[in-house]
Amino acid sequence: MMATASNSNRTAGFTLVELLVSIGVITILAALAVPVSQRVLHQSRSTHCLSNLRQLGGALNLYLADNSNFLPTLVTARGDRDSDELAIDNTLDQYVDNPEVFCCKADNKDLCKKTGTSYLWNHLINGQNVTSVEFMGFIRDSTRIPVIGDKEGFHEFRDVKVNILYADGHVAKELQFTVPGS
Repeated sequence: MMATASNSNRTAGFTLVELLVSIGVITILAALAVPVSQRVLHQSRSTHCLSNLRQLGGALNLYLADNSNFLPTLVTARGDRDSDELAIDNTLDQYVDNPEVFCCKADNKDLCKKTGTSYLWNHLINGQNVTSVEFMGFIRDSTRIPVIGDKEGFHEFRDVKVNILYADGHVAKELQFTVPGS
């Protein structure tokens, strides 16, 4: 019976070894979870950016309907948001419901705040009729002509770090530019 009496004096708790093992397991799980959560965060930002480009494509279609199917004549990008130069954000703004579509969530350099948009306009298609748009003088396939794309490689964890809106209206996570005959 004395053995029973001495067991009742022990308090329930972790031993030092059990505590160290628990901390080690938690540390390993956290080390595995952080990169996965970062990847998920970047993928969600990339998906949001694709959605922005789709909305800008819709805004561009509304612009085209109002302008006899002629593409606007815009600068590729402004250096300053207060500049009077015609760019994506101050030309298509009347055709979007939310001005946030001009800003990519992955824009970690605040280019949108500085310049008015996170996206570039392909100035090589300026003023062309969208029904016969031509890129670099010889590419006429609208599925291969970029119109609007990310200013920089915002999207980590991908080979091609930019999202692009093409002349036919589709948006892609990769550059689909090819030269005929290659």
